[in-house]
Amino acid sequence: MSTVTSVTPTTSATATTTTPDNSLGPNAFLQLLTTELQNQDPDNPQDATESVTQLAQMSELQYQQQLTSAFQAFQSNFGVLQAASLIGKAATVNTGTSSSSSSSSTVTGVIQSIDVQNGTPYFTMTNSSGQTITDGSGNPLLFSTSQIVGIGNASSVTGSGT
Repeated sequence: MSTVTSVTPTTSATATTTTPDNSLGPNAFLQLLTTELQNQDPDNPQDATESVTQLAQMSELQYQQQLTSAFQAFQSNFGVLQAASLIGKAATVNTGTSSSSSSSSTVTGVIQSIDVQNGTPYFTMTNSSGQTITDGSGNPLLFSTSQIVGIGNASSVTGSGT
């Protein structure tokens, strides 16, 4: 009769794919289940319902991970589409680091382009002269959609509406 008294993780590519909270991933779970089945006593097998329950839990976990991944991709794509709909519109963005209105500053311009970095949309703007708003080094400033405090007509910034 052979029983499993301990399980020692191996240093393979599948063992390194654990989540930060040290929970078991799908590969580690299957490895443990295989080890259990290999080392069980054929005359006294493990409860079959327990194995089925464990497999169902793993299947549910994998489904939840796939659903989370798909939803994150949807959120990213939706954010990019929303940002793209702002091209050509005037926007006022908060450029200050403080949340108090006395120390925050804003800039107003026309949204020119969208730049996506790590799934997050950022945009560039032009000022009333049509020049791209840049930082001190001459690089275009990238603004996040979360910095927007107002949206209006582009004619109010460029002065061509009168």
